[in-house]
Amino acid sequence: MNEEFIHENTFEESFDIDLNELRTGVIASGREWIQNALGFSLDSLTPNEIDTLRPSAYRYINSVTKNWGYHKAHDAYSFVGEGAARQPMFPRDVTRGALYIVRNPLDVCISFANHSKCSIDESIAKMNYSNSALCKTEIGQANQVRQWLWSWSEHVRSWQNADLSVKFVRYEDMKSKPFETFSEIATFLELPNDKELIEKSLELTRFERLQKKEREFGFREKPVGVQSFFRKGIVGDWKNTLSTQQVDTIVKDHSEVMSNLGYLP
Repeated sequence: MNEEFIHENTFEESFDIDLNELRTGVIASGREWIQNALGFSLDSLTPNEIDTLRPSAYRYINSVTKNWGYHKAHDAYSFVGEGAARQPMFPRDVTRGALYIVRNPLDVCISFANHSKCSIDESIAKMNYSNSALCKTEIGQANQVRQWLWSWSEHVRSWQNADLSVKFVRYEDMKSKPFETFSEIATFLELPNDKELIEKSLELTRFERLQKKEREFGFREKPVGVQSFFRKGIVGDWKNTLSTQQVDTIVKDHSEVMSNLGYLP
């Protein structure tokens, strides 16, 4: 929902959204984007070797770009290189800030199970796995490079401790108080904080509207074999879905961060 909101709010004259033409920039892990910046193929490199090159790619992109852009990232905030060469994956000198959308892990595990085509128990286990990553192959030809996720708590902490301007926004607040929350987002992202434009953008990006668009036109980010990308989007679905044991496991694994974010009484 946030990526679609940025797309709509970037233009003073909003128009009906095209899910497959979101003008929010290439995902930070895009293989072709990184290759073009570096000037050579990544096909023969290992994921570790690619990781060490990503900061250079971002610096080059910044040097040839007149205006800053908005780029989605799934990565935890990690460091690459060793010794004096150790540096953040996303260099501070070319990163203006980061908007971090966080959601109650009790609901995340259900959505993640659907997205990953696995059981909820498997999803819960993956969310507590420190070596969790996307596109985790030694030598692969995927359209994205590897992205370290770590555990859910480690991912959150990594961005909480990042040496960047980071704004945390809870998914639940986006749903319960959308205008206030997205006004803050617009201000942070240096987008027009205009009441009429924000209200129009929110209407165009209502979850039900996005679901309808996906049914009509499809959505290329939907994983193969998954019925829909925009599944439910509701808050508190875990109460009707998870067993007591599953809830207890998640709370045990992530209680500290959950408490810090207001997800536990």
